[in-house]
Amino acid sequence: MQEENKLAGFEQTILPQLDAAYNLARWLTRNEHDAQDVVQEAYLRAFRSFDGFHGTDGRGWLLTIVRNTCYTWLRRNRAEQHSTPFNEEIHSEEVASPNPEELLLKNADHQHLKDALEQLPVEFREALGLRELEGLSYKEIADVSGVPVGTVMSRLARARDRLKDALPRSIK
Repeated sequence: MQEENKLAGFEQTILPQLDAAYNLARWLTRNEHDAQDVVQEAYLRAFRSFDGFHGTDGRGWLLTIVRNTCYTWLRRNRAEQHSTPFNEEIHSEEVASPNPEELLLKNADHQHLKDALEQLPVEFREALGLRELEGLSYKEIADVSGVPVGTVMSRLARARDRLKDALPRSIK
């Protein structure tokens, strides 16, 4: 019966956070398949440790596990951070089809943004991903990352400054 309660609690609290876990792993690994592997490992770790979870913020708890699993995976599999290009496909849902010139300019803008994001250190990508993709507060990011709120604020400011400097004026 104890194991059934654990499974039910895990499914109710942690399973709904799958998208957030994947988004963070995808943001840090920059690869869809690697992110899936990391999330699978993180969920296994979370399930094994679920008896020790006594809080109400399952999202923050899980994202901390995903983050730690991700960094462990990166250390083991990618000593150099710039080995795998950011490869997320961009889809647009425009009603009217763009002319070839507009399409070329739009693709160039997306490529500039991808390149700029690719150059950011992993700590900056992490902070941006948690803030912009997951909508976490500075305090929540600090808890997940295990750093002070001031460090989160600094990382976000530096990441945004680097992006601003790296992007052409046309897409700022």
